[in-house]
Amino acid sequence: MTTRRCLSLLLLVLLSRVATAQNPPPTAANLSYEAVPDFFQLPPGENIVESAGIAVNSKGHIYVFHRGKHPLMEFDASGRFIRSIADDLFVSAHAVRVDADDNIWTADVGSHVVLKLSPEGRVLLALGRMRISGDDVAHFNQPTDIAFDREGNIYVTDGYGNSRVLKFDKYGNFLSGWGMKGSAPGQFDLPHTIAIDGDLVFVGDRENARIQVFDTTGRFLKEWRDVGHPFGLFIARG
Repeated sequence: MTTRRCLSLLLLVLLSRVATAQNPPPTAANLSYEAVPDFFQLPPGENIVESAGIAVNSKGHIYVFHRGKHPLMEFDASGRFIRSIADDLFVSAHAVRVDADDNIWTADVGSHVVLKLSPEGRVLLALGRMRISGDDVAHFNQPTDIAFDREGNIYVTDGYGNSRVLKFDKYGNFLSGWGMKGSAPGQFDLPHTIAIDGDLVFVGDRENARIQVFDTTGRFLKEWRDVGHPFGLFIARG
């Protein structure tokens, strides 16, 4: 089972490949996948409920972030269940990402918090305030996704409540932010997902039915329309 097939299985990837700002937006004809029934081998009595995110680490292990009683589950590359992680930390799953060091990042719309977990599942960093929403730089209001640039800076789409992107350094210190509610360039109506390729930041602006492209300072570069309502972005290599 390849990583590409696993990602396609849960239908969480909208972009198959984004390389440069000059590339046209992908269409359904560019996407290929093979559905594999019953790929994940769950323990007896366990179910995946409302899958919100999926990510793969350097070993090919697959993390599924869902809204069941064990929200963050880890599987090996063949779909065998390994463990659940930090069950008590999560309220309502929304996105999971893995960084270059195999740390696990989660965005939780119920707790208004983004967490960085070590590969062993230990909390290394928390952004936002647990179960407290807000619109200043210390708070999120239902954050939706996380991305990282080559310097290790952290970008969070603060999505349902605040319609903005916030940027932090690798230690969690606030650097900058951009966006507000609206439909003009640089504005958002539910920034639902984010991905970074080099110096380009791609934001899925769900209710405006577009993908907006920025540089890493937040400067608007272009937008792609006619892509439906983007729920998830993923940069594929190779």
